[in-house]
Amino acid sequence: MADLHRFANPTRFLRLAGYIQPWAAGIFFISLAAGLYMGLYASPGDYQQGESARIMYVHVPAAWMAMFCYTIMAVASAVSLIWKHPLSDVAARATAPIGAAFTFLALATGSLWGKPMWGTWWVWDARLTSVLVLLFLYIGYMALQGAFDDRTRAAKASAVLALVGFVNVPIIKFSVDWWNTLHQPASVIKMGGSSIDPSMLWPLLIMALAFKAYYVWVLMIRMRTELVDNKVRIMRLRQVHGG
Repeated sequence: MADLHRFANPTRFLRLAGYIQPWAAGIFFISLAAGLYMGLYASPGDYQQGESARIMYVHVPAAWMAMFCYTIMAVASAVSLIWKHPLSDVAARATAPIGAAFTFLALATGSLWGKPMWGTWWVWDARLTSVLVLLFLYIGYMALQGAFDDRTRAAKASAVLALVGFVNVPIIKFSVDWWNTLHQPASVIKMGGSSIDPSMLWPLLIMALAFKAYYVWVLMIRMRTELVDNKVRIMRLRQVHGG
C-alpha cells in the first residue's frame, strides 16, 4: 500500500494524470480509427450472421468495459472503505458514469443485433437481464452519491452498494454457461483458445483497446476536474472563515 499512498497527494496525482491523459487520448483515436476500418471494411462478414455481425465490434468491447468499469469501481470502493485512500472514492465516482455509458451501449447494440438474429429487440435472457441489472447498479451508485449532503456518508453508502453489487459481475460472465440462454457462449476467451478467425479477432481486440484507452482518458479528465474543484472549494471555505 506504500506505493498506492505515494499518489494520495492530489498535486502529485494531477501531474501524473496530466502526463497520462494525452497518451490515452492518442491511443484511443488511433486504435478507434484502425478498429472501425478493420471491422467495417477490411474484415469479412460472418458466414451465418452476415453483415449484422459487424455490430459485435462495438457490442462486445462495450460489454467487456461495462464489467471492467464496475470491477474498478468495486475495487476502488473497497480501498476507500478499508484503507481510506483519499483518491479511491474520487476514482470510483469518476468511473461510474463511464461504466454506465458502456453498459447502455452494450444493451443498445445488443438489441440492434438481437432484432435480425432473434426476431425481437429484447428477451428476458439471463445475460441480457444481468447486464440490465448492472446498468441499474450504476444508476443507483450515482444516485446515492447525490443523495447525501455529507460527502463522507455518500461515499460510504455508495461504496457498500458497489461491493454488494459486484456479485452481479461473475453472474454476467458465466450466465451463458450456468443457464440455457439465447445469447451465444464465449468465443473470444475460453478454454482451448479463441474460436474467432484472426481476420475478425484483431479488429475486435483493437476496438477493445480503443475503449480501454477512452476509459483511461476520460477517467483522468474527470478525476482532475474533481480534484481541482475540491481545491477551489477548500480555498473559498478558508477565505470565508478567514474573513
